[in-house]
Amino acid sequence: MRPTLTIGLALLAALPAYADIYKCTDAAGHVTYSNVATKGCTKMDLEPVSTVPPPPKPAARTPTPAEFPRVDAGTQKARDGDRRRILEQELAAEQKSLAEAKKALAEQEETILPEERLAPQQQCKTVTLADGKTGQSCTAVGGGINNAKVLERRQPYKDRVAMHERNVEAIRKELQNLR
Repeated sequence: MRPTLTIGLALLAALPAYADIYKCTDAAGHVTYSNVATKGCTKMDLEPVSTVPPPPKPAARTPTPAEFPRVDAGTQKARDGDRRRILEQELAAEQKSLAEAKKALAEQEETILPEERLAPQQQCKTVTLADGKTGQSCTAVGGGINNAKVLERRQPYKDRVAMHERNVEAIRKELQNLR
């Protein structure tokens, strides 16, 4: 047998077979099973049976005990108002801190400190002059910026901005959740 045919037969055998199954009872009362419906046959329900138990029903909510202290609507409304006022004050303060942190970061991004600059190096090459003599031609190369040092210096400023942005977002969510 060729390998391709063998693989094809193996794959075909691995596929599940789907067909309707019928239970047939003849006039003498003999029972046979078939995939072809004939007279006296009924289709069998072969849906998979789950052996996994159903999830438990959620417990009924326990009513609040009668002796549990209650707050009247006016008091609760006043508390909610106080909470909203406090959150709005915190939001304003956090937005101000965020603006200051962004300003400090912008200042740091505009600044390159002397220790963050790379020292220029002299690069020389031998050249032949017009009279046939050789000489040295040197130029200063480099003097760039050490990006690793710059990023390291700026990182605390970026972290501060990110922290204030997260705080502003959290306070806004709290305000949205108020009744």
